Amino acid sequence: MRLRLHRLLTAGLLVSAWSAQAAPVVSEPPAPEPGAPAQASPQPPVPAPGIVLANHRAVYDLSLDEGGNSRSVESARGRIVIDFRGDSCRGYTMLTRQVTELSSGETGARLSDMRSTTFEGGQGREFRFKTTTLTNNQPAAPVDGTATDQGNAVTVKLKGGVKPFTVEGPVLFPSEHMRRLIEAARAGQSTLSVKVFDGSDDGKKVYDTFAVIGHTGTGPAPASGSTRDKPLRQGAIASTPHWPVRLSYYTEGAGERTPIYTLGFDLYENGVSGALKLDYGDFAILGDMTTLDIDATAGKGDKDAAKGCTP
Repeated sequence: MRLRLHRLLTAGLLVSAWSAQAAPVVSEPPAPEPGAPAQASPQPPVPAPGIVLANHRAVYDLSLDEGGNSRSVESARGRIVIDFRGDSCRGYTMLTRQVTELSSGETGARLSDMRSTTFEGGQGREFRFKTTTLTNNQPAAPVDGTATDQGNAVTVKLKGGVKPFTVEGPVLFPSEHMRRLIEAARAGQSTLSVKVFDGSDDGKKVYDTFAVIGHTGTGPAPASGSTRDKPLRQGAIASTPHWPVRLSYYTEGAGERTPIYTLGFDLYENGVSGALKLDYGDFAILGDMTTLDIDATAGKGDKDAAKGCTP
């Protein structure tokens, strides 16, 4: 991957060097003959469409990756339900519920039920989050707070008497991170490295992330030969551009580190994700999309954003 990135940089340097050379002298074009039809003026290039994150509800059934290295887990099952709404003017709300049951011969069954509600401002400057978790029907302390981006730093305030803390930036919130990934993929970038805060775990962690982005696909995803992710192989989304992404999360710091976990997925141009794989090192879980409902009428705020958002 470093070699490929080096080649991209080298290509950019060659283009810059070629552009910096002296321009050749060009003579004035001859005047048109009398009565000759006027030449059409050149049309301006068509700008690339803006990124519009689809309002959608998706359901993924979870199972253990039998082909992976699952030393610590013998079986896994569960479900993730995601409901994503909003636009770049009003902001984005996401409701998530993940129920997972892991079984091990050493520790027995472990049932986790996590519910999360987040709101992110359309410009990625504010973030509100609340998460509740049950483990084997025993509640953990809820995580409830806000985060504000000041450009060069992010300040996090948690409820429950926790002292506010500030992290040097830039730090991205989840929806803005998704937009950056799509921008990078569209531009043909093979990697993206950014800090991300999503309010997960205890709400006190900022993660270093590193994404590896594959080549664009425009037809049904590779899973089309199986029964996996069936909703992504039907309708308009089957021809939507998408990219394979491998996104690793690290504890904040420097030097070589082992990722806490790695998320593999197909990223669609509208923000929908398929072919989920959550790799925790000792085991991995696959997510099979079984339901996808896209609200095609949403997105008015994204159109207004180009003209300036109004209350």
